[in-house]
Amino acid sequence: MRKIVFITGTRADFGKLKPLMHYLEQRSDIELHVIVTGMHMLKLYGSTYLEVKREGFTHIYFVANQHANEPMCSIMGNSVCLFSRLIGEIAPHLIVVHGDRLEALAGATVGALSNTLVCHIEGGELSGTVDDLIRHAVTKLAHIHMVANDDAAARLVQLGECGSNIYVIGSPDLDVMRSDTLPSLQQALAHYQIPSANYAIAMFHPVTSEEADMPAYAKAFFSALEKTGDRYVVVYPNNDAGTGAILAEINRHRENRRFSVFPSIRFEHFLTLLKNANYIIGNSSAGIREAPFYGVPTVNVGTRQSRRYFCESIFNCGYHEQSILDAIHKAKSYTNCRRSMPFGDGNSVEKFALALNSTGFWQTPFQKAFVDIDVCTSDEPLPALCLETAA
Repeated sequence: MRKIVFITGTRADFGKLKPLMHYLEQRSDIELHVIVTGMHMLKLYGSTYLEVKREGFTHIYFVANQHANEPMCSIMGNSVCLFSRLIGEIAPHLIVVHGDRLEALAGATVGALSNTLVCHIEGGELSGTVDDLIRHAVTKLAHIHMVANDDAAARLVQLGECGSNIYVIGSPDLDVMRSDTLPSLQQALAHYQIPSANYAIAMFHPVTSEEADMPAYAKAFFSALEKTGDRYVVVYPNNDAGTGAILAEINRHRENRRFSVFPSIRFEHFLTLLKNANYIIGNSSAGIREAPFYGVPTVNVGTRQSRRYFCESIFNCGYHEQSILDAIHKAKSYTNCRRSMPFGDGNSVEKFALALNSTGFWQTPFQKAFVDIDVCTSDEPLPALCLETAA
């Protein structure tokens, strides 16, 4: 029996990893171990470790790797030390990490330095912030890559990764988004005591490279929201450097009856609320990835998602109040509501299973080789293993 460790550090990555975890939990030849850490363990952000616990995984570990406002470099050091001990005890055959958070970097570091295979979910993406540095660093530490689309696969090849170790599976959260088990809008509204079905979603995260400007940016953002007269479901930011300024603005507007404020929202409930929202505003990747899938317009504020995919339902603006208000007006006037699906078609679990069962997956060498490419032959297709599923 093979042991596989998943590391989840945020409400966002858990929503993406959960379908893959449940698939492995059901396999008799796999022993799933789940490490819950990062923001999950912080009361300020909703103690979302409880959401993971409710899923009923057999082998689950809760690792507090930080306290509120601890510097990112300290969190990284804490995580490597804690994960190293725990993973040494579990002795897994594979460590699975997601995205661009410090917990993913720490988990990949431990795997790479302990001769344990590391699988990175959704590498090869671009955002335009320090997240890119972490994401690409995880790529170079990982042995196996599960990416959302061909563009991401091509970037990994540019980074010197071996095409035969890259699997295009789509974004796993689309499996949940397409399911028929999501709560109804009435259930979601009742669960969170949101008084109206006429609302937009607001999520504004810090940009670590612009930390000094975040107080002014947050003030302009919430001032613009106030002036619209719209009702908002406001979700707390992540805990990156600069989050304090955003939380201060949220607290300053908490008594506004048009603002329903939550440290966190369960993933399935969030998807239902997003699907039925008038628009989503802020700088969350949910506005770039999930909202277009539902045909919901997005007001994308600032630079945090500047290198992401964009489609016609996304309206970009600067940090200034008037720029935000102008973009909101455009979003509210948008009537096309056509879905955009650049991140897969909702069958990532099936493709993940095909990858695990494919010839050579478990023979992936621990010693990585840098694969050079001829940058002058851009007309040639880049190698990546695209997994075909049954119709």
